[in-house]
Amino acid sequence: MRCQWVGAPYNRLGLEHMVRDGYFYGAGFLAAAAALEWWTRSWPLALVAVLLAAFFLWFFRDPERQIPTDPGLIVSPGDGVVTETIRLSTPAGERQRISIFLSVFNVHVNRSPIAGTITAVHYQKGLYLNAMNPASAEQNEQNSVTVRGEDGCEITFKQIAGLLARRIVFHPCAGDRIERGQRVGLIKFGSRVDVILPAEAEMRVTVGTRVAGGSTVLAAMLATGNAPAGARS
Repeated sequence: MRCQWVGAPYNRLGLEHMVRDGYFYGAGFLAAAAALEWWTRSWPLALVAVLLAAFFLWFFRDPERQIPTDPGLIVSPGDGVVTETIRLSTPAGERQRISIFLSVFNVHVNRSPIAGTITAVHYQKGLYLNAMNPASAEQNEQNSVTVRGEDGCEITFKQIAGLLARRIVFHPCAGDRIERGQRVGLIKFGSRVDVILPAEAEMRVTVGTRVAGGSTVLAAMLATGNAPAGARS
């Protein structure tokens, strides 16, 4: 039996360049524009609705990405800017965390950072603090996913709601096999993604680096291959 999705259904219509939600929002505002023009004869009001339709069609874009294939690479789960790279002490030992801020101007489709099997999915209700606030990593609404690679390496990535985000979408379930760079969900509007890595992972990004989901390499596991950093799309 399949688990329930967090949020609304994702694009299952084979639409490769836009999340299905974009068509719903876009069609709704275009219909509103037509109704405003018909009832009020006010083209400025209709224009506002048309502009909103255009924004949502653009916001829910879902571009193809070139996924690095070299072993040991960990790619970004989302588009945005790296805002923090720190080392953490956890019950399982020392780890590293990379935080990425997604503004409303970024693609919001999320992708898996590695290939492997999902061992845990945990959704947590919470606040909607600004995603730039360090406290948002623990206090905001979020969905945490742990993936175990074939080499035994475990990566956890979190979809964290921001000040404007009100919907987290994630599709696979614990036990599912996913591939590096595979689309797994999205966060609607400004948000944040965190990636928690083994302590021995070699960082390939720094604070301020702009990343693209599925194609920018965040780090590499040297034990499984010291591959080049890969291309950014």
